[in-house]
Amino acid sequence: MQILYEDNHLLVVNKPAGQLVQGDQTGRVTLLEDARSWLKEKYHKPGNVFLGLVHRLDRTASGVVVLARTSKAASRLSEEIRNHRPRKVYWALVAGEVPLSAHFIDRLERNEYTSQIVDAPGGKEARLSYNRKCYADGVSLVEINLETGRHHQIRVQFSHRGFPILGDSRYGSQRLFAADAIALHAREMLIRHPTRGEEMRFVAEPDENWTGRWGEPG
Repeated sequence: MQILYEDNHLLVVNKPAGQLVQGDQTGRVTLLEDARSWLKEKYHKPGNVFLGLVHRLDRTASGVVVLARTSKAASRLSEEIRNHRPRKVYWALVAGEVPLSAHFIDRLERNEYTSQIVDAPGGKEARLSYNRKCYADGVSLVEINLETGRHHQIRVQFSHRGFPILGDSRYGSQRLFAADAIALHAREMLIRHPTRGEEMRFVAEPDENWTGRWGEPG
């Protein structure tokens, strides 16, 4: 866990791939637990440390996660997220040569562990746009502007069009990426500060699994 920013209301971190954001039945140490421990140690807090989760990131993905240090910040940030106001930019490595740019609009339906694109009106609208940054060795690096935040949205929408994210065997990838990781990284988030109201931009660079194997993305 890399700390990107901290003040009295926010803690922003770069989550490593493979770490759960919050607990499940596996009992693994989570990002929330790590972040609480970091705050407890830094400020020598004897009791419980409040830290609110306002959005999520898949366990196998990496990148920017914004956490709230106060209940007021948690409430205001959650409202921002619900109304899709923050700008979220992702990088992904996908199999195949995608078009230079596109705008995807689908309807997604969530099951217990997966999501799928459906024609039925009961699905929730999922929108994103992307630009291809480079293509080499049968792999495209894409920069994605996520307009809605549906379950596994990026993974499903690219896989549905024949371009699965590397390492994402759940959605059809035949190529490995790294242990316990898929090639999906939440690189940037623009969000209004919950008390000051100013727009803040947080950027997390991907790890050596990206730069070491595919060159520094331009």
